[in-house]
Amino acid sequence: MRSTSHQRPLRLRALNRRKRPRRIWAAAVAAGAVAAGLLSAPAASARPDPGTPLTTMSVKSPPGGSDARVLLFYGSAAAGDEAPVVNAGIEAIERIGLSGPAQERFKVEATDDASVFTSATRLGRYNAIVFLTGGGDVLDPAQEAGLEAYMEAGGGFVGIHDAARAEPYSDWFTGLIGARPTASGPTAVQRATVEVGDRQNPATKDLPLEWKRADRWFNWARNPSGTVHTVARVRESTYRPGAGANGWDHPVSWCHDYDGGRSFYTGMGGTVSSYDETDFRDHLRGALLWTTRLAQADCKATITANYRAERLTRPNQPGQNDQIGEPHGMVTAPDGRVLYIGRGGADSSRPVVTDWNSPDVGRGKGQIHVYDPRTGKVTLAGELTVFGNKGGGDELTKVEEGLLGIELDPRFERNGWVYLHYTPHSRIDRDTRTAERRVSRFTLDPATDRLDLDSEKVLLKWPVQVHSCCHAGGGMTWDSRGNLYIATGDNNSSGFSDGYSGNNPQPHYKGVSFADARRTAGNTNNLNGKILRIHPEPDGTYTIPDGNLFTGKETAEGGGKTRGEIYVMGVRNPARIFVDRKTDVLYAGWVGPDAGEPSPTWGPAKYDTFAAITRAGNRGWPYCMGDKQSYRDRNLPDPSKPLGWYDCDHPKNESPNNDGLVNLPPVTGNNIWYSPQGGGPDYPRDANGIPSYRKEEATYRLPWLTGGGQAAMNGPVYRYDGANASEVKWPSYWDGKWFVGDFYDADQPRNAVLMDPKTLGDGGLPVHSESLKKIVPIGNDGIKNLMDWKFGPDGALYVLDYGRGFFTSDAKSALWRVTYTGGGPTPAAGQLARGTAQ
Repeated sequence: MRSTSHQRPLRLRALNRRKRPRRIWAAAVAAGAVAAGLLSAPAASARPDPGTPLTTMSVKSPPGGSDARVLLFYGSAAAGDEAPVVNAGIEAIERIGLSGPAQERFKVEATDDASVFTSATRLGRYNAIVFLTGGGDVLDPAQEAGLEAYMEAGGGFVGIHDAARAEPYSDWFTGLIGARPTASGPTAVQRATVEVGDRQNPATKDLPLEWKRADRWFNWARNPSGTVHTVARVRESTYRPGAGANGWDHPVSWCHDYDGGRSFYTGMGGTVSSYDETDFRDHLRGALLWTTRLAQADCKATITANYRAERLTRPNQPGQNDQIGEPHGMVTAPDGRVLYIGRGGADSSRPVVTDWNSPDVGRGKGQIHVYDPRTGKVTLAGELTVFGNKGGGDELTKVEEGLLGIELDPRFERNGWVYLHYTPHSRIDRDTRTAERRVSRFTLDPATDRLDLDSEKVLLKWPVQVHSCCHAGGGMTWDSRGNLYIATGDNNSSGFSDGYSGNNPQPHYKGVSFADARRTAGNTNNLNGKILRIHPEPDGTYTIPDGNLFTGKETAEGGGKTRGEIYVMGVRNPARIFVDRKTDVLYAGWVGPDAGEPSPTWGPAKYDTFAAITRAGNRGWPYCMGDKQSYRDRNLPDPSKPLGWYDCDHPKNESPNNDGLVNLPPVTGNNIWYSPQGGGPDYPRDANGIPSYRKEEATYRLPWLTGGGQAAMNGPVYRYDGANASEVKWPSYWDGKWFVGDFYDADQPRNAVLMDPKTLGDGGLPVHSESLKKIVPIGNDGIKNLMDWKFGPDGALYVLDYGRGFFTSDAKSALWRVTYTGGGPTPAAGQLARGTAQ
């Protein structure tokens, strides 16, 4: 039986008594004594000295198993009997120690006698110490020094719920716990959803992604994210957090290596019923396995100080683009080289030609640079003459054409093939103000890092209008089967529709519409506003893979046509796409329209969008956005007057500019969308499913997102390679997480999100998100304007910063690398306790 000494409460000292500084020499002596027991081999195998009194302890020894021991301290500064929650916690942890695989069992000794912390010999026999205390000032200076010495010697600590209120005057104990609760905040038991973001830590790996449970939820005086490794967060939208709410990033359980030892804290466990939950006991079991050294865990992966961001390229020399062009995309080679492109804008010293009568109208240089990590040097591999140095667009002031995308052949190491997506200047028609977009294959000489421009083989080409700006897209990516995906913008003006649906059929130049995205993104017979999928062949041609949205042979509805290259239709301006080759899921992001607020007349505000795409489909533009939120139709004779709402489940293209099918595939809802007002806006819907679009009625389903000026920049899904010997690779914690970002760095996203594989292809929301802004640094001296980001073969993250202007390059345009410096999981394999796999 457990000791009943808790009936004799310890009043160690008044709560308002401030801690005295511990004696450093005494702590050092104690640390040496603790280490002699704690880290002796085999670990945690010491037995109590015969003369050591255990009258205030009960020992629960598991049959067989390891020799690990856990000290469970439940001393309290408050008078009276222990709270029922403390008794429930003691019984639960005793059961945990007695159960599970033999090699994971441990002995539990429970006490409320704080004098145990002044005996180095006694402390040295425990692998971990659990604080299951009601809080308050429970240790005197000598006892606190003993706890510090124990941690310095490599001990383990688990704090549960009210342990965060213990030792309120100790900065060291605050660091040990990681955060302190506010004096205000909710006190009632509330049911809430816990987002379990760490799918590898032994304390969380077997828990539900979204864990619904009742507890008492603390608000934190200072958010610990970035200084500790958070394994789970509580979703504030699922309960009432009260005063001092922490917002979308509300950690509830975390761990970190601290002062030589290991510390795990959970803010859960504030109710008796918590300890009857199988999932919560599993949570505690995993925490105890790590802190006792029966298992390893990575508790460093999200700590900001463990990452280093370095700029790799220098500013260009005056009047040259020797280091970088106008950044617009990048790709990493298997040998570590980074190839990145400049769209076509020049520095301010070069004139911009806007006269369509000039042969040089819009002429720019699309540049390909190669960064070699072995030498740290940059080579200008080649330049394409493109239509893209301003010189076009609305009133001849800007254009988004040029060199738009780059990819390497899957067998690049053998053949040196580089694929470029660009708009050649030689193919513009000055009369109709149209141009040709193409995807071509070139060969790079690996010995010189020079691109052979004469080796061009044009795979695919299609017309674009260049009278009026914008939306060229540009990204490319491969799947595991050798299919090439090509992102194209809707080639449509942002004007003429007040920033809502780009569906004004009226404006045109010499018969070519430039304000009606139904001509492009909504047209089954047009390659703009799409994500194309083709299979390049060795001879420079391509074939159409099975499973695309159309076969290219549909002739229904009176001769309507389709293009077999289309995999996804209904996207507006997808700059960046990525295929996770482990799953072949396509991840994409695209920039939305310009309306600053929703309109009950016309539809939603601008939504920038991210989507995980598991099959061919229609993503909605210009008919629907977000989670199937429809726009209002407009048509001739007066496009300023609204017609009916589009039907997202049965969209029809009835534009006079459509030369494809009228009946379109149904719209698939998207996973992430955000507006200037916030992330994931949704509205009450009427009987026909039409949202109200009243700003005051909005619900924001993704509170970690905010827009404003916004331009979605999709990122990669990280895949950890344990066989990779790189010392700078990001840790396995990030494996399978999807990186989503924005060109801007103020309130816009730069996050890693976790998706539910069961729902991601059908518009399911992320189940967890965490900010990357302290790891991929923001600000004028950081990566302010994120243009592209990808992981290299070394497992480091490479990032292109656009610079500090538009349609040009400047001194801030740069290639960066973000590396991990935190080391591997702890404890080291040689320090694991006896009975575990080594």
